[in-house]
Amino acid sequence: MYKRVLIKFSGEQLTGEHEFGVDPNIAKYIATELKQAQQTGCEIVLVVGGGNMVRGAEIAGKGIRRVTADQMGMLSGLINAMALTDIFEHEGLPTRCTSNIYAEQVAESYSYRLAEKHLERGRVLIIAGGLGRPYFTHDTAAVSLALELDCQAVLKATKVDGVYNKDPQEHADAKKFDSLSYQHAVENGAIKVMDKAALGLAMEQQMPVVVFDSTEPGNIAKILAGEQIGTKVS
Repeated sequence: MYKRVLIKFSGEQLTGEHEFGVDPNIAKYIATELKQAQQTGCEIVLVVGGGNMVRGAEIAGKGIRRVTADQMGMLSGLINAMALTDIFEHEGLPTRCTSNIYAEQVAESYSYRLAEKHLERGRVLIIAGGLGRPYFTHDTAAVSLALELDCQAVLKATKVDGVYNKDPQEHADAKKFDSLSYQHAVENGAIKVMDKAALGLAMEQQMPVVVFDSTEPGNIAKILAGEQIGTKVS
């Protein structure tokens, strides 16, 4: 059973039935899932990307510098974190939003000691702004922050039930892995559930990554209780 985990959601997962922005119904669903997960006694850290608004690597160029584009992506993640914080609190889930980007009017500045305090008091801790530096994705930030905060695993939320040898939506004969080595996940170009820098850091520091379907109710709580859900990269 896990005592502390970091859960990584992509920004795209928050759009729900919309093409852009945050669907409040998706945020309420996540709040319900996290409430259930907390009942296992696990402390929860959350990192959410900003791809529902801006993908830094994709908008760089044509006058926008890569550094600026990445900063815009971090700010998109912060916007998502602010929305989730309000909706989680409205749903009765104590939550605090911290940021690795200086934005004191809208979020507390992240620090290790502050994070520990919030987690010890039973709050969901959302960390926004990635690592606050360009060229690092929210995936890499998730692994780095999980290591800093002594999490036992990174749970990578997706819309599929694990890692396959090829895209299951395009290939009927795709096979799912229940477990996978870091080396295989890093070297296999067909595996794109998490960027290679993040997987490389996880491998170097032996941080387990569980890739799971977050749209299936109860999955987070089941993982925290020790059930085999999704694919475990270790």
